Order: sequence, then C-alpha cells, then structure tokens
Amino acid sequence: METLWLLPAVGCYTLSAILFLSDRMSGKARAGAAALFLLGAGAVLHALDLTARGLQAGNIPVANFAEALSFLAWVTALAALVLIVRLRMMVIGAYAAPAVAIALGVSSAMASQGRVVLPAPLRSVWLPIHVSLAIVGYAMFILAASVSLVYLAYESRLKAKRPLKSDGDRMPSLEKLDRINYSLLVWGFVMLSAAIITGAIWADATWGHFWSWEPKESWSLVIWILYAGLLESRLTVGWRGRRAAALTIVVFAVLVSSFVGVSLVFPGKHGGTFG
Repeated sequence: METLWLLPAVGCYTLSAILFLSDRMSGKARAGAAALFLLGAGAVLHALDLTARGLQAGNIPVANFAEALSFLAWVTALAALVLIVRLRMMVIGAYAAPAVAIALGVSSAMASQGRVVLPAPLRSVWLPIHVSLAIVGYAMFILAASVSLVYLAYESRLKAKRPLKSDGDRMPSLEKLDRINYSLLVWGFVMLSAAIITGAIWADATWGHFWSWEPKESWSLVIWILYAGLLESRLTVGWRGRRAAALTIVVFAVLVSSFVGVSLVFPGKHGGTFG
C-alpha cells in the first residue's frame, strides 16, 4: 500500500541529504537550517504514512522487510534530529540524512501495493514492544556509525594539518565525538538486549520455547556478542578514538549484512519482519 505521504517524505529526506552533503563538502553552513527543516518535515510526513499503514494493518506496520526498513528509517530520522539539535552538530546530518533517504527509497520501491496482513502468531501486544526496542537499537547503531565516520574524517584532517572549516555550529572535539559514540553504543546495546529478551518471552508464549536457533535469532545473538565485545574493549582494553570508531563501523557493516541478508533470504519464523 502506498499513501499520499510516502513520496513527499522521500522527497524531503532526499533534499535534506543533498543540502547536508552540500554544506559538508563546501565547509559552509549556508543550507544547514533548510536541511534540518526538511529532515523534520520528512519525519512528520513519514509519521503520517506509518500511521495510515498502522491503522489499516491494525498494528505496528512491520509485516515485511520493506515496512520494517521504513520504520527503521523514521526512527533514525527522529534520533538524528534530536542529536543534531541537542548537540548542535550539523555535520551528523551529512551521514544520517543520506542513510534515511536511501532506506526509505528502497523501502518504497519494494513496498507491495495490496494490504499487508500480519500472520496470526504475530498479532500480539509483544509485537510493538519487541520491534520498537530492536528498531531503536538499530537506529542508535546507525548514528554511532555516523559519528564514527565524522571522527575519522576530522582526525584525518587534523593529522594532515588541514584546518577544520566551521560548520556553523560548535566544532566537536575528537574526545567529544568519542564520548558520543560510546553513549550511542551503550543505548543501542541496551535496546538490543531488551529486544532479545522480549522476543524470547514472546516466542515462549507463542511457540512454547524461548529460543529456536533460527537464522534471525542466531544472527541477533551474533550482533549482540559483537557489540558486547566492542563495549568491553573500550572499558577494559582501553580501545578508544580511531580504533573504536573503525570497529564501530565494521560491526555496523555486519549488522547491515545480517539485517538485509537474513531478512530477505532466511527469514524463518520472523517472516523478514523485524530484528
């Protein structure tokens, strides 16, 4: 199903990404306010699209991979808006906005035209709880990867003794970017842990066992272990800065591969719907 709000949302996200990237490449904040406004407008239109789909489905609209990807794009857009406004770091938009635009664009291209009906076992109060926790966790990891890219770009300029141009906001120090990255990883890990726990409780109530080792569950555990190891390395080994940023990007690449690959190729009982 395609609503009247979907294409305008894609357009707003796309224009926002273009303006953020334009400011980033020019080093001037000429279009930062417009880019932020378009990102917010896209989020509002996107919310209307999700609401319409949810009302038709009678539950949170995550019945297939396309809908789950759309929901992830919206949560990421909201989280990016909060992060940019709160920290006054427009540069994050140059990485987050394109990811949101691409995700919703792919989702809209894959969306089915008919009504998507949830399978009977998925019509549960646990669905919005489990899925929302997983998607928020994924959104935190997306932003952590975005901040890591900012860190690596800034560090590269500093090592090359190239002065950082003003983005029209407070220039973040490498230490601050590292702290932000750590905070996002912690929140993402907490959300993912809660998603796995609620998913296990739901599985026991539905299928009579907490864990079945199907592909989605197995890869969720792998991702959990990788992020646990990343956080542990920061706390005990002291891996911070460039190494932590690089590892964040590597683990996120594994997350993307599992989210896309498992959802489309080996969905199992999840039906390719959520994490």
